[in-house]
Amino acid sequence: MYPELKLFVAGEWRTTGSDMPVVNPANEDELGRLPCASAKDLDDALEAAVKGFRIWRNTSPRERSDTILRAAALLRERQEAIARSITLEHGKPLKQARLEVIRGAEFFEWDAGEAMRTYGRIIPAAPGHKFAVHHQPLGVVAAFSPWNFPMSQPARKIAGALASGCSIILKAAEETPAGALHIAKAFEDAGLPAGVLNLVFGRPSEISGYLIPQDAVRLVAFTGSTSVGRHLTTLASQHMTPVLMELGGHAPVIVCEDTAIDEAAEAGAIRKMRNAGQVCTSPTRFFAHERIFERYAEKFVERAAATVVGNGMDDAVEMGPLANERRVPALTDLVEDARAKGAIVATGGARQTDRGYFFQPTVLLNVPDNARIMREEPFGPVAVVNPVSSLDEAIHEANSVPFGLAGYAFTNRADYIDRLIDEVEVGNLSINTLEASMPETPFGGVKSSGYGREGGSEGLENYMTVKHVWHSTHIS
Repeated sequence: MYPELKLFVAGEWRTTGSDMPVVNPANEDELGRLPCASAKDLDDALEAAVKGFRIWRNTSPRERSDTILRAAALLRERQEAIARSITLEHGKPLKQARLEVIRGAEFFEWDAGEAMRTYGRIIPAAPGHKFAVHHQPLGVVAAFSPWNFPMSQPARKIAGALASGCSIILKAAEETPAGALHIAKAFEDAGLPAGVLNLVFGRPSEISGYLIPQDAVRLVAFTGSTSVGRHLTTLASQHMTPVLMELGGHAPVIVCEDTAIDEAAEAGAIRKMRNAGQVCTSPTRFFAHERIFERYAEKFVERAAATVVGNGMDDAVEMGPLANERRVPALTDLVEDARAKGAIVATGGARQTDRGYFFQPTVLLNVPDNARIMREEPFGPVAVVNPVSSLDEAIHEANSVPFGLAGYAFTNRADYIDRLIDEVEVGNLSINTLEASMPETPFGGVKSSGYGREGGSEGLENYMTVKHVWHSTHIS
């Protein structure tokens, strides 16, 4: 069920002399060996991407769109095989992996349509003069995708680049490489010209340190932690290379006193444990009004504790293991720090099994502000549920961290909603739902959660440059 792992460079599949293991997080068995790109492989990918860009930028938007749609259709056809490989390497339940494949296909389908809508404009000018604005593809993109969504995160980067007319070198996550490999195979079968999409694997610092300084690279696109994003931004700035950064979050959830308490608590507990909490938009800091706090916390803990944890291949499972071993001690440390500072561990709080990277669904109550988890994104199945006395206090707590990717609220009061829209400092705000983005909506953060947007009609802007043309009908 797990594919043979190879690099995809200049339209050809290749192996290398250096590799590393890919491990199933549910049982710690080795799934395969991941080839690590050498400097020669990266040079070949750069040369191929430069040649591919010349071809692709001169391909009509309609043809680019048709190719992307053919690939998306193949991904839909291959949904089951892709989903199974994702569950094996990542651990998420198979039902969630199947949805991720469809979500990735939807990113391609949306951007395929946007490929034909990269409009410019005409600016009124004096007689004998024409002012025009053209949007043109930047060139070669160096993209880096994370391990938490092995298929949909690479899809976002590839879709934006190809729809804009750029070529791309994607470095996919070494822990979860199969999703990106399936995408490359779909585009190969869809007839994408050689060199337009190149896929490499390897040690992250070596790949980024080699690719980003190259003159041929015109954009760095990254999804991952804020610390790594800052490092890559600094490296890119030394070469005046623009960046698209989708970085960490620590999403607040404001639960107002007028909401349906039980429904909001159940929705929060279910969404918190989705993908084992390994989602940049995962709701993490829940602030419930003190008048409803006791009931809300009770129902939240009850539903979180009932989460079915196990191997993602089991249809009954709601939450699989953490994706890699290093997340287990990281979460354990955060929980123990909160406990030591006075937080109540209402459920969970520890590793669940000796074999496999399973961590118990965890809820912390009445967590003090000096606990690390109030400032550090847990990126795991750990929720903080605290009481607040007013909407003022809730908004203050929501904005108290340096992150601003997603935020959520539950209320039916129009005056509360107006304040939330105006005052909560996030790039994506959802009210009475815990969904953060769709292919047709722009997605990105503020503050230390990055800049630039993916998706929506704004999604191709980072991959394009704006050229102003002043045409005079006479020499002056």
